[in-house]
Amino acid sequence: MSQDNATPHCALSFLPNCQLPVSTHLAAEQLQLGSGVQRLKTRPQFQAALSGSTVSRTPHFALHRLSLPDLTGPASSFQATNEMASLFHPKTVWLGAMVPKRWARRAVTRNAIKRQIYAVSAQFEVRMPCAAHVVRLRAGFDRKQYISATSTLLKQAVRLELEQLFERAAQAT
Repeated sequence: MSQDNATPHCALSFLPNCQLPVSTHLAAEQLQLGSGVQRLKTRPQFQAALSGSTVSRTPHFALHRLSLPDLTGPASSFQATNEMASLFHPKTVWLGAMVPKRWARRAVTRNAIKRQIYAVSAQFEVRMPCAAHVVRLRAGFDRKQYISATSTLLKQAVRLELEQLFERAAQAT
């Protein structure tokens, strides 16, 4: 069976040899996070979100938030508002995860932590304000205590700390 070059190959791992249109893939990614949460993907989006205030901290994580401007406000800051609107369209909850190699050396650990961040954020989605959020790993987990990169103990510790992080952020708003 020959593949048509006009139809992109499916990137969804659970649908082998899928010939679905790209819009379907975007909808599937949105379902993974929840209906209203968008993921930060570009460097300017992350830089803008990190320029916002730190709303919550735990020993290993920090949550940064940048409030999205109201487009009905005064025209004095029209250019800045227009740039924000182009970075964060549609106006909804945006979330990104930063797990630097400095604090999590193995890719398996970084990916496991990112999955935990997105999973826990889905629980707090309804309590999060319409803004751009970045969860940043700011300290490493002790490799002597958590020997395996994907151990159950590490996953539990990460999840507990992320729940504390989002709970504190929800109380702050």
